[in-house]
Amino acid sequence: MSATPTRRIPAAVTLLALLALTACTVGPNYPAHARQVAAAEPTPSVPAAAPSASPSPTAKPPFKSLAWYVSQVPTFPEAPLPQPVPLPTTGSAAFWHRLPTDQKVAFITIDDGGLARPPEVIDFIWEARIPVTMFLNSPAAAEHTDYFRQIEAVGGVVENHTIHHNSLAGRSYDYQKQEICGAADRLEELFGKRPTLFRPPFGEHDSSTLKAAHDCGAKAVFHWTETVHEGKVRYQTPEKVVQPGDVLLMHFRPALMDDLLAALKAIHRAGLTPALLEQYVR
Repeated sequence: MSATPTRRIPAAVTLLALLALTACTVGPNYPAHARQVAAAEPTPSVPAAAPSASPSPTAKPPFKSLAWYVSQVPTFPEAPLPQPVPLPTTGSAAFWHRLPTDQKVAFITIDDGGLARPPEVIDFIWEARIPVTMFLNSPAAAEHTDYFRQIEAVGGVVENHTIHHNSLAGRSYDYQKQEICGAADRLEELFGKRPTLFRPPFGEHDSSTLKAAHDCGAKAVFHWTETVHEGKVRYQTPEKVVQPGDVLLMHFRPALMDDLLAALKAIHRAGLTPALLEQYVR
């Protein structure tokens, strides 16, 4: 974190820093902002023509280019030092729509992983320093491991969203445990860390879900307070504004760049700062 009182989430880094930080982590709860860098660029077959004139320093980036998205990210206050929330000791995982904190933070979460994985999202998360929690289905994570590892390397954290993405409410404890533990086992194999957070498909759960999640190593089960789809934030609570502790839900879909930007703007309008969910649930 920067020591300055405010930060624009985009941060300039040198190539040497990128090379040094590639695929590294500071610790299980504080992933480093690192980015994979190719060992060498291909050599062009013919020399590139010199530009006829230097580009204008005030030229706007092309609409919906990576540079355009980065330019649209608002400036946020520095995130406060995380104050982890108390966890239950009842043998069941906590269940929250909104994290119970009064700190001025909100949380961005992305679900599923099988439908679409826009490649530019990786650079956007890196350039804009967006803290994201990925609730992945284990088959999608296994099929597209490299993509999710790159997001993990630039600041994302992988968490559990079952194997088959079936509704769990009303199912037997054994069925739910197999879905949750089976996914947790596979995600641990793929990413070297066992998930500690869980999101039930469709948000549907019962008391067996919370017990099975706990027994599979999850500390908390999360619903959401806002959804974001095709660049539009849809509020699930009467306030119609992001509140401290709110959890914003989006999916790995084609419009994910727009969804991330819309979430950042909504968080900024509320006077909050995006933070990493895992730093508050330990």
